[in-house]
Amino acid sequence: MDTLAMHISNGIINGPVAGIFAALALAALTVCVLRGRRDLDDRLAPMAGLVAAFIFAVQMLNFPIFTAGVSGHLLGGALAALLVGPWVGALCVAVVLVVQALVFGDGGVAMLGLNVTNMALLGTAVAYLLIAGLLRVLPRTPTGLGVTAFVSALLSVVVAAQGFVLQYWLGGTTDLGGNITGLAATMGGVHLLIGIGEGLITATTVVTVAKVRPDLVYALRALKPATSAPVPVVGGVR
Repeated sequence: MDTLAMHISNGIINGPVAGIFAALALAALTVCVLRGRRDLDDRLAPMAGLVAAFIFAVQMLNFPIFTAGVSGHLLGGALAALLVGPWVGALCVAVVLVVQALVFGDGGVAMLGLNVTNMALLGTAVAYLLIAGLLRVLPRTPTGLGVTAFVSALLSVVVAAQGFVLQYWLGGTTDLGGNITGLAATMGGVHLLIGIGEGLITATTVVTVAKVRPDLVYALRALKPATSAPVPVVGGVR
């Protein structure tokens, strides 16, 4: 594997497996559309557009991973889940991936279902599950929100990378000689480093938004704290 970027290019995974994941991605995105419509309001709709634009812009900026000889960029699943929720968030990331594949050639068009599954669906879902758990136990302060954003972003990147490993095991076009464990370890190690960068960017962005407009952070509005006592959130809004 000459590159360990998350965007899968044409020819890396065989056609049948790519087709299966395309169907799965389409079905999952349909569910996201149906569920996301319930969340959309005058506040969330423009926020979704801003989130998609921000993710698109940041994904154009790579940061180097010197120890691995590769570069990484923000995947955006955790950021989107925190700001606009899991359903709309997955759609935001998917739209970015579609535009990148069709307009900029970043990721193969035939592999779009694989990329959407890993980054838009798997990454966002894992991030939101972690967010839901952490925000119920951590204080809703800048520090608590920052830790939640950092951890969810980091782990979502690692899990998304392992999604690619599963796909390669099912239909990779290059024989690794049975060394799928080595691929999993390499992908996990590299994307752990990438996840640290993603975690820092996500935490900084979300905490900044929350300090100014905590009502714009979906996770703070939608997820109730574990205690029934009033818990102040970032920005002083209860």
